[in-house]
Amino acid sequence: MDTPAAMRIGQSLAAMGQVDADDPDAFNHCFAEINGIRMHYVDEGQGPLVILLHGFPYLWYMWRRQILALAEAGYRVVVPDQRGFGQTDRPDAIEAYDMSQAVGDMVGLMAAVGETSAVIIGHDLGAWVAQASAMLRPDLFRSLVMLNTPVPPRGKIKPTVALQAMAKGRVYHHLYFQQLDKPDRELANDPRKTLRSVFYSISGNAVGAERWRLFVEPGEPILNAFTEPKGEFPSWLSARSLDYYVAEYTRTGFTGALNYYRCRDRNWEITAFLDGAVIRQPSMFIGGAADPSLEPAEIRGFYEQLDTCLPGLRKKVLLAGVGHSAAEERADQVNELLLEFLEQLERSGLRSAL
Repeated sequence: MDTPAAMRIGQSLAAMGQVDADDPDAFNHCFAEINGIRMHYVDEGQGPLVILLHGFPYLWYMWRRQILALAEAGYRVVVPDQRGFGQTDRPDAIEAYDMSQAVGDMVGLMAAVGETSAVIIGHDLGAWVAQASAMLRPDLFRSLVMLNTPVPPRGKIKPTVALQAMAKGRVYHHLYFQQLDKPDRELANDPRKTLRSVFYSISGNAVGAERWRLFVEPGEPILNAFTEPKGEFPSWLSARSLDYYVAEYTRTGFTGALNYYRCRDRNWEITAFLDGAVIRQPSMFIGGAADPSLEPAEIRGFYEQLDTCLPGLRKKVLLAGVGHSAAEERADQVNELLLEFLEQLERSGLRSAL
């Protein structure tokens, strides 16, 4: 879409069939002025629109193998760097990262690419944004998929209060990130070590003491919860891919991403009108059976009862041996599940609406 609002740059190698999925330049990169910020996104393929939202500490790039598979299958795939990440603007104010702004970005992105309906798919932090988008704008987002993070309903008490109760005197990472400056500096001190440690410890490859600890003790640095792997990284993340992540976070730092967590209570305060609301659009959840984030009883219990707030839930699956990075760790399996879900939408007569 070549307009003042949305600008394509470069030539898509993916569209020409000459694809190295690990090469970030092998995709069609675009920029648009959206909701008061300049947003970077990748736009590939033609057909019904699918929007993919990354988690933390990821970027649009985490979806590179899904972009190719979905575009080849006949879908238009739009994948942004969310605000605060990568090549998208990073506003200074913490409140600029609340869900009203994040959903506003998705609405603006839809307008920028000239579409009026989409399947929205989110991982981790992106699952929160995808869930809120589907909740608030069902006219635009007609179907929802969440990866690795089953987003709970609003709840009766503030999130930080609930998380403190769950932590039982320890510090859950969402609570750790409420601090200003300290986690930003700790994560940015050595981005390569940070990302290697996080990506490995949350994956299905980490075992025993290597696995991500969801809670740290008071005063303990957050990076103590992760283990940097010895030697080369598991094959699902190439050296080139890790280099891309490291270069981007070295350039941007982590503050924009962490500000989403600092809005947890704010999001609760501004969404009283959503108390008791459910998402009725067709939906699916894909997780990892070895995902440490599902270990707390409170979170696992919500996963077990996911259909109570997703009455349109068509499938939920935990992939064996997979941790918190399903799209990276088992790209082929995730692609198969996504395509199966999208094909079911077509057969049920929803493709014309997408």
